[in-house]
Amino acid sequence: MEEQDINNEEVNEKVDTAGESIQISDDVVAVIAGKAVSEVSGVSGMAGGFAGGITEVLSGKKNLSKGIKVDIEGKESKIDVNIIVEYGVRIPDVAFEIQNRVKKAVETMTGLTVLNVNVHVQGVKTTEDKEELEEEKEI
Repeated sequence: MEEQDINNEEVNEKVDTAGESIQISDDVVAVIAGKAVSEVSGVSGMAGGFAGGITEVLSGKKNLSKGIKVDIEGKESKIDVNIIVEYGVRIPDVAFEIQNRVKKAVETMTGLTVLNVNVHVQGVKTTEDKEELEEEKEI
């Protein structure tokens, strides 16, 4: 399992346990959600911004939080996932699997209640796209 560097400057969630508190960053929740999404069959990749792609290139590490937006309020969270699906998959089935896996992973690992997991399909990866990428890698 890859380690993900987390910037702890923006810590939004405090969970009180017997008078002590645990702080969970939005970035931590995003990495947990990203890992869950990466395990779903039919997901070709995550749709993220330019900055996320540059970070991957410069660091050489896969950015597991790419394409994930987390909003934590109190002990509840809302998660938006931006994906690219493989051509030929049934999109509602892929989205449903993502919602279930993300909700289970985040709730199990953090103790937060996940109110919503919104899946936004940003594109479809066709076999032609894969062949073009492989040809570019060979050159």
